[in-house]
Amino acid sequence: MIDLRSDTVTRPTAAMRQAMFAAEVGDDVYGEDPTVNRLEAVAAERLGKEAALFLPSGTMANQVAIRCHTQPGDEVILEAGAHPFHYEAGAAAMISGVLLRLLPGVDGALDPAQVQAAFRGPDVHVAPQTLVCVEDTSNRGGGTPWSLAALDQVAAVAHAAGAATHMDGARLWNAVVATGVPADRRARGYDTVAFCLSKGLGAPVGSLLCGPAALIGRARRVRKALGGGMRQAGFLAAAGLYALDHHVERLALDHARAADLAAGLRGLGLAPSPAPTNMVYVEVEDAPATVEALRARGVLCNAVGPSRLRLVTHLDIDDEDVAAAVDAFRQVRGG
Repeated sequence: MIDLRSDTVTRPTAAMRQAMFAAEVGDDVYGEDPTVNRLEAVAAERLGKEAALFLPSGTMANQVAIRCHTQPGDEVILEAGAHPFHYEAGAAAMISGVLLRLLPGVDGALDPAQVQAAFRGPDVHVAPQTLVCVEDTSNRGGGTPWSLAALDQVAAVAHAAGAATHMDGARLWNAVVATGVPADRRARGYDTVAFCLSKGLGAPVGSLLCGPAALIGRARRVRKALGGGMRQAGFLAAAGLYALDHHVERLALDHARAADLAAGLRGLGLAPSPAPTNMVYVEVEDAPATVEALRARGVLCNAVGPSRLRLVTHLDIDDEDVAAAVDAFRQVRGG
């Protein structure tokens, strides 16, 4: 099967498996796993932050950040398609007791003036607005990186209003490769940043939350309370270290293949969205039926609406797979 459902479906390469096998481990809850400690130090350095925390998932990283930045009854401002609203099981309400204020964006990004207008100032009638979250790249925005100017300006607006900032950088490294802007520069205005190892970077498990040392210290306790304390996690951390050393630059291949896939679909008379990174969204007449028809022809993808499909290129997809996927669409369309 050609699996275009997500870049989370990748399997560790042989070299990554070897790095995992050879990892030195200890008990991370006691802070004694040297490989986890090294991964956290590397992540903090690359993001330009004081400290980092290894967590099982991007969802947990986002939710720990929200918990550390807010109090129950606060309001969090984020774009309407953001992951913490759509894909995190209502965790912000369940864990932190916060409201999510959704603002409509363009390709998943917000206009700084729009964010400024959303702040209502001190008023006992409204929830304190204590956090602004951005998602770079934006998943539901087509895998689109934010512009650097918008990132900087939204962070400045939030801080001027007394709010903290958090970047959901699940696919931050895709943004880095697509734009050429280093991760620490993209994240400069953000108090905390989360990024995933288990998406485009191809590791089997894990995300990092990076930020000030004091906040990451609190985050460690929240992680433990949520059941995210891991013991000999160095085996997983070794995969993350390998991914950061070997799988960042190669993301350009995923981006090129997404562009080729979009071009192929365009050649069939479809109108896919632009593919600035590794995601292609395309409108079809009946998305669930098309998913099943493609599955019967050896291609997996996800319906993200009644007439919308998402296809994601990744480490396990090569040029032949892209050509075969386009051919499967041709067959489904009766070409």
